[in-house]
Amino acid sequence: MIDVHYWPTPNGKKVTILLEELGVAYRIVPVNIGRGDQFEDDFLKISPNNRMPAIVDTEPQGGGEPIGVFESGAIMMYLAERFGRFWPQDDQRAKYEVVQWVMWQMANQGPKTGERGHFSRVPPEMGDQTYAQTRFADETHRLYGVMNNRLYDRPYLAGDEYTIADMICYPWTASWKLQGIDLNEFKYFKRWHEELTARPAVERGMAVTAGVPPEDPASLSPDEQARRRKLLYNQRARPAPVA
Repeated sequence: MIDVHYWPTPNGKKVTILLEELGVAYRIVPVNIGRGDQFEDDFLKISPNNRMPAIVDTEPQGGGEPIGVFESGAIMMYLAERFGRFWPQDDQRAKYEVVQWVMWQMANQGPKTGERGHFSRVPPEMGDQTYAQTRFADETHRLYGVMNNRLYDRPYLAGDEYTIADMICYPWTASWKLQGIDLNEFKYFKRWHEELTARPAVERGMAVTAGVPPEDPASLSPDEQARRRKLLYNQRARPAPVA
């Protein structure tokens, strides 16, 4: 069984898409990132960077103790290698075609698109955000162009085969309209996006919830709102455990 420590964000949905494509049994373990569950000691034992998703393979290949993996790119590679699909292993050239796009997503698409979303939501009392908003909107647009140019002469990001390179990038493009993107500007990307959107496993993976109803922010007490702001924003280094 694969335990998926999860909240329904683009990073979490990368993993559920792959698991649905693999047809592997998995169990969702909710990590409410708005409440701060990712800072709990038990979760930090799996994901020391206090970010979800993370997985625990309770029955790893070859037996032995459960294996925990954090960081979505590492999780994708672990699962694809573990179950022998969506990441070629025998052809080094094909293998690293996939790896470089997984790294591209982790280093570029996810962070830059995430920053675009963050700065678009900053309230006016936090000061003028024009520079940050413009910078990350432009960078998001540029990254769509990178994918579009890649896809003009091949069906998938890593070549002729659908792989974890495609799955890891797709969830961050599902909100293209909110990101200010005109799909008609990127016709090769649009073709790829429409094909993936129509895949039943992608649809199922994108629909996975954490099994709990969404919170109404208005229901939180002022003290709880203050606790969350202190915990979630402007984080600095946590002190090391005392030996």
